[in-house]
Amino acid sequence: MPAARAFADLVPTEGNPVPPGGVTQLVRTADGVTLRTARWPATAPERRGSVLLIQGRNESIEKYFETVDDLRRRGFAVCTFDWRGQGGSDRVHRANLCHVESYADYDRDLDAVVRYVFLPDCPPPHFALAHSMGALACLRAASRGRVLFERMVLLTPMLELSRVASPRMRTVRAVARAGVFLGLDDRAISRKPWEKWKELHPEDEPRQAKASAVFRAAPQLRSGTPSIRWLHAAAMAMREAARADFRAGIRIPSLLVIASRDNVVDNGAIERFASALRSGAPLILPGARHEVLMEEDPIRDAFWAAFDAFVPGGNDHPLPDLPSEDVENTVV
Repeated sequence: MPAARAFADLVPTEGNPVPPGGVTQLVRTADGVTLRTARWPATAPERRGSVLLIQGRNESIEKYFETVDDLRRRGFAVCTFDWRGQGGSDRVHRANLCHVESYADYDRDLDAVVRYVFLPDCPPPHFALAHSMGALACLRAASRGRVLFERMVLLTPMLELSRVASPRMRTVRAVARAGVFLGLDDRAISRKPWEKWKELHPEDEPRQAKASAVFRAAPQLRSGTPSIRWLHAAAMAMREAARADFRAGIRIPSLLVIASRDNVVDNGAIERFASALRSGAPLILPGARHEVLMEEDPIRDAFWAAFDAFVPGGNDHPLPDLPSEDVENTVV
């Protein structure tokens, strides 16, 4: 039984209203976790397809209301969801830590949303816009042929952690392995790296303040510090993504967005990864920090100009089929 059950309602706050015309839906994954999803139709007269908006760690649908509106005005229908353990989805840890047994848990989440909401209810062609932890999950799905997006835009993907707010990756992996071996895997990791990240990513800018206001108004949307098991799962997933065969499996044209002032993930790892893809390219946004979509208008405008140039739409695209694995999910 989950530590706290999923709920479907979206939470408006002052200055951050729920975009009109949306539909929320609870979806159950193959391993029995219930996720909160939401989708909206496009508002522009010219319909260009659909975007699956994939969040990072400790985020919720409410944080991206402005982005939903930005995409709808561009002619895209939008689907988004909360990962297990955050937002309005099932909480899977008794202490409300950010926790998964392995990154395969996130694979199941993405599979369920794509199969039961995005493909059947959002018109093609299909695109992905994914951030950080969610971008790594998106790359895993693409490498294994589990999604058939036309194109992917990956914001500051979590391929390695930055040395500014984290030890070397080999140290991270060693600490995580030791914690799991000692049976401490459901304990919180040290808070110091995350406190340092907060200092490096101030919340006094308007969009950061608005995102923080959502959690103050609805604390039930916030997830806790990552567990040691989560850190181990993330470290193993990042190590897998560094392999040549992982990159070789990605054939979807991909734009990997690098924030020049990112102190959370390692920009060099993103640039190397993008350069090694068959059909991928890096884009550096000068002055941007990790959460590009929470930045000031000039940086966001530069991002949206790149997005508009990279993500074309069209209407003559057949609905793709997914592999049959993990399809026991049901709509709740």
